Amino acid sequence: MVVTMMGRREGSLLRSPPSTAMRGSRIAIAVAIGVFFGCIFALLFPNGLFRFDSSQEHRITSRSSRVANSSPCESPERINMLKSEMVTLSQKNAELKKQIRELTSKLHLAEQGTDQAQKQVLLLGEQRKAGPFGTVKGLRTNPTVLPDESVNPMLAKLLEKVAVQKELIVCLANRNVKNMLEVWFESLKRVRIPNYLVVALDDEIEALCKSNDVPVYRRKPEEGIDSIGRTGGNHAISGLKFRILREFLQLGYSILLSDVDIVYLQNPFEHLYRDSDVESMSDGHDNFTAYGYNDVFDDAKMGWARFAHTMRIWVFNSGFFYIRPTIPSIELLDRVATRLATDSKAWDQAVFNEELFYPSHPGYEGLHASKRTMDMFEFMNSKVLFRTVRNNENYRKLKPVIVHVNYHPDKFPRMKAVVEFYVNGKKDALQPFPEGSAW
Repeated sequence: MVVTMMGRREGSLLRSPPSTAMRGSRIAIAVAIGVFFGCIFALLFPNGLFRFDSSQEHRITSRSSRVANSSPCESPERINMLKSEMVTLSQKNAELKKQIRELTSKLHLAEQGTDQAQKQVLLLGEQRKAGPFGTVKGLRTNPTVLPDESVNPMLAKLLEKVAVQKELIVCLANRNVKNMLEVWFESLKRVRIPNYLVVALDDEIEALCKSNDVPVYRRKPEEGIDSIGRTGGNHAISGLKFRILREFLQLGYSILLSDVDIVYLQNPFEHLYRDSDVESMSDGHDNFTAYGYNDVFDDAKMGWARFAHTMRIWVFNSGFFYIRPTIPSIELLDRVATRLATDSKAWDQAVFNEELFYPSHPGYEGLHASKRTMDMFEFMNSKVLFRTVRNNENYRKLKPVIVHVNYHPDKFPRMKAVVEFYVNGKKDALQPFPEGSAW
C-alpha cells in the first residue's frame, strides 16, 4: 500500500499541467518575433536610429581644448581688466547698499506718523525751485528721532501707560519740595490731566506719590545723580533734568518739563503749537521783554554813528518748556548737561539760553534748534501776576493755563494764594504779598 502511494506521487510530479506547456510555447513565439524584427531593422538602418554628427563632436573637442589651454596662459592685461571690473562692481554694490539704508530710514520715518515734520524730512533730499515772492517758507519743524526702547526698557513700558499721544508732563522732586509737590499734583488732578509723571529722587517722594495715586518713576541708582537728588536745592535739582530728560526723548516722547513751583489751571497740551524743537515760557513781563525788541545803545563818542542797534529778549524759563524728541533737542540737552557738569558755578537757566540763542562764530558752533516763546498771559510767571495782572481789572478776568512762581522765594504760600484766587474765587487772595521780595 505504501508503494502504490509513492508511485502515484511520482506520476503526479512527472506530468506537466496544460497551463505550463502553453506558457512555454508563448515565450518561444515572442522570442522568434523579436529576432525577426531585429533582422529587419538591421537591414533598413545599418548606422542605427540616432546619428551623431562627427563634425560637431570635433568642434566641441577643439573648443574644450582651447579653453583648457588658454586658462593658465591668461594675459596680464586681461587679469587687470577683470580686477578693475571687480572694483567697479564693488563700488556700485556699496552705493546700492547706501541707497537701501537711506530708503529704509525714510520708510521708518514715514511709518511713524503723518505730521508735518515727517512729510518734510522725506523731501530733504530733493532740490526745489523757489516759489513766487512772499510764498517761500523754510523748514521750521525738525523730524523726530526713531524711538530706541533699548535705552531704558523699564521706562519705556511705564511711558506707554502714562503718556497720551506720546506726550507727558515730567517733574523732578526730592523731599525738600514735598509741600509744593502736593500743590503741584493736586492742581493737575483738579484739571484732569492724566499724562504726567514725577521722577522721584528719594524714597520719601516715591512713597508720597504712591500713596496719592500719582504716577512715579524711580531711576536706577547712579551716584552722580543720586547724591544731588537726595540733598540738592532747587537750582541743583533743576540742573539734573537735562541729563534725565535725554532718555525720555530717545524713547520718542515729547516732554513738557515742569518745575514743582507751578499751579495748573488749564490743560497746557491744548495750548501748544508743536512747531519747534523747544517751546518755552518767558521770564519777560511785557510784549517787549517776552518777545524781543530793538534796543538802541548810545555811544556819544562815535558822533554820527553814535546809535548802535541791539536785539534783546528776556530769557526762556528752564523750569517750564516743551521739548520735542529731535536731534537738535537732544544735542541741546547734551550741551547743557556737559557744561553744568564741568562748571560748578554755572546756572542751568543761563546755560540753557546761551546754547539756544548764541549764533555760530569763530571758535564756536551754534545750535541749530528752532524755538518758540509761549504766550506770557497763558503761561504766566509770577512777576506778570503780582506786578501787572492783580492790579488791572481786565487782566484779572483772564484765566492763565499755568502760573509759575519763579520770581519769588516764598513759593509755597504764593502757590496756595494762586489756588485761592483762580480756583476758589477769593478776590483778595493775592493782595497781601509784596510785588517783589526781600533781597
